[in-house]
Amino acid sequence: MRKWLQKQRAKSQLRKAFQAAGLYVAYKSGDKEMKVFPKVHSVRIGDDQTEYVFTLINGMDPKEVKKKEYVFQQVFGRNTEVKGDLKKFVLTVHKNGLPKKVKYRYSEIYPLIKGLLLPIVCGKDRHGKWLVYDAVNNPNCLLFGQPGSGKSSMLHNILVTLIQYYTADELHLYLGDLKMSEFGIYEGVDHVKSLCFQANELGPALEYLKKKELKKRGELLKKYRVRHISKVPKSERPPFIVVCVDEFVMIKDDEIMTNLLQIASLGRACGIFVILSMQRPSHTILNTDVRAVLSVRMGFRTVDLRNAMIGETPGSEKISLDTPGRFLLRLDDLIELQAPHVTEDIAEKILKKYKSDGWKNHSFIVTQVLENKMQGSEEELERDKILGVLDDADKAR
Repeated sequence: MRKWLQKQRAKSQLRKAFQAAGLYVAYKSGDKEMKVFPKVHSVRIGDDQTEYVFTLINGMDPKEVKKKEYVFQQVFGRNTEVKGDLKKFVLTVHKNGLPKKVKYRYSEIYPLIKGLLLPIVCGKDRHGKWLVYDAVNNPNCLLFGQPGSGKSSMLHNILVTLIQYYTADELHLYLGDLKMSEFGIYEGVDHVKSLCFQANELGPALEYLKKKELKKRGELLKKYRVRHISKVPKSERPPFIVVCVDEFVMIKDDEIMTNLLQIASLGRACGIFVILSMQRPSHTILNTDVRAVLSVRMGFRTVDLRNAMIGETPGSEKISLDTPGRFLLRLDDLIELQAPHVTEDIAEKILKKYKSDGWKNHSFIVTQVLENKMQGSEEELERDKILGVLDDADKAR
């Protein structure tokens, strides 16, 4: 009897929300106006959430449900979400909200990621549970969000976790800091093979990965007749490679962008993965080719719904600037999470023991290109030295 009364009260509250949102069909019966509300099929009251399932009356616009989501939050509280499409919708009222801040502790994270080939730690859900995934199964990630939304903290979280998880012989990092403000602290870290601050510096590294690493790893797959580099015998298994480019919209050179997308497209089986970040999604940058190679989206606070839709994380425009680190993860489904808090200072403390005095920032060049340079004029060689294209051996020539 008590549960029945609870459900009746819950249904009554939902009808109030329908009324306030104008979600009904009105018709006249004599002098009276009658209102037909969406049909409530079920109410499930659990320990941590209440779930309502309802369907719209024929002729009602399903877009109005999403438009009036704020009304449901006004009636039921902020921890309310609505999912559905044409006719059927599910309204979930969570009793617990997301944590406002999640501390980064590798000792707490490690038991969750142990055994994964390339673990990406995302954050905690509203139940306080960590969400992690293996990039081998879900390769290539796009992060986006306004300044101050927590995007930089997430980049540090991903990178410092991988650095602690693998030795420098097992993982190589190629970092592009095209905003010149994120990855300076990674200088000297043994895992980092290339650290670039300009797009033209990134070009030779990507050229090397495409023409040398992809080819070499493809031959290993063929030799051992396996579908992934992790299946190659340990004695010949090459390290994982992660290419992380912050503010990749700064790449204006078509050839560099083409190489980046080819690496992202072909790299999965070869153990090469790409992480890209940007502030503001746009159709110009996130064209069909770019979208096709990115299987994971992390949408932090966006300027408006249009940007959120382009990034495929509708709802990220509603994230408050007062909750940095809050984001929507598009993996199998769309889920809201709170990312671990990893500031530059925290990351720098972690990275100290992974740095060495003998670290060298590599320049990469493909053999054929080098041969062409050898035949070029002294002026061309001097120019290339300035651009940082030639490696030390070439400079010594």
